[in-house]
Amino acid sequence: MSTIRPRTSAASEATATPGWGGRGGRGGRRRGPVRSLAPGLAACVVALALAFGIHALLPSLPAMTLAVVLGIAAANLPGVSGWVDGSWQPGLRFAGKHLMRAGIVLLGLKLSLGDIAALGWQSFALIVAVVLLSFAGTYALGKLFKLPGDAPLLIATGFSICGASAIGAMAAVRGTKHQDTVLPVALVTLCGTLAIGTLPLLMHPLGLDAVTFGRWVGASVHDVGQVVAASQTAGAVALSAAVVIKLSRVVLLAPIVATAGLFERRRRRATAAAADHAGTFPPIVPLFVLGFLAMIAVRSLGWASPAVLDFGNLAQEIALGPALFGLGSSVRVRELLHAGPRSLVMALFAWALIAALGLGAVVLAG
Repeated sequence: MSTIRPRTSAASEATATPGWGGRGGRGGRRRGPVRSLAPGLAACVVALALAFGIHALLPSLPAMTLAVVLGIAAANLPGVSGWVDGSWQPGLRFAGKHLMRAGIVLLGLKLSLGDIAALGWQSFALIVAVVLLSFAGTYALGKLFKLPGDAPLLIATGFSICGASAIGAMAAVRGTKHQDTVLPVALVTLCGTLAIGTLPLLMHPLGLDAVTFGRWVGASVHDVGQVVAASQTAGAVALSAAVVIKLSRVVLLAPIVATAGLFERRRRRATAAAADHAGTFPPIVPLFVLGFLAMIAVRSLGWASPAVLDFGNLAQEIALGPALFGLGSSVRVRELLHAGPRSLVMALFAWALIAALGLGAVVLAG
């Protein structure tokens, strides 16, 4: 159920894109690593500027969601798609991996343990329960619908914690190939975008006040930007409540990724023992997740001034925007439509499950 085109070899890419990769440029010289990344990273910068520009005109559309959409558009527009598969490819892959990790580290500056403690242990326990139940339920749905490889795990991580960022973190600790993250990112973006338009319409029919609505959005919508876009429709009080609940979910990224890392090490150790060779083992907690925890500590201890926090927030979007554009550029709509109906139905069921769990939790919390 792959949703991207088969990789071309380095030799074929060099032949297809003379002057931009390998041999084939002037004098048959090779480009250096930095020059090979430049076209793709330049495209990421342009896409980021467009995403911010559209967001400024239409604040209800999160810039990070727009970055994914622009990546999908670039991969499927005639002419531009040739650049995506050719000269842009090294830079896009670099952004999808390394800038994603940088963005996750900076995400920690949004989290203050004091804000989470102010919720009270009962509310936080309910949030933990929502995350764990939605993770387990989404993973079970992925297995039930027979999604391949790591797709059930990645979708469960993205839906239950913080969207594409969480997918990137889990993929890193599992050693998942870039192309296998494409479908989970597409689904989490689609369902999060649907939530922006759907949940505000349900506020009054469900009889929710602004605070309860904000908490529901924070407990059930995937990405931080999507939470902001959906909750701000009910005012500043709803937005504030939503962000605190959402960031309480985000803090669970570290323990869940660490648990996955522990299981992955055990699996690889068992495989290596069976094959009677040394094997290689990933760290239980990747360095970028440790960086994420360090940034939480910086924010919680008050070591960062408001100016530094504002800069960190901007830097996080500057890192995540190109990463999400790079991930979106791997999506081929024709192949997704051909191979993805089962995945789409599964994602919609998971979306309904998380929304129901989130609503139940905020009602219980009062």
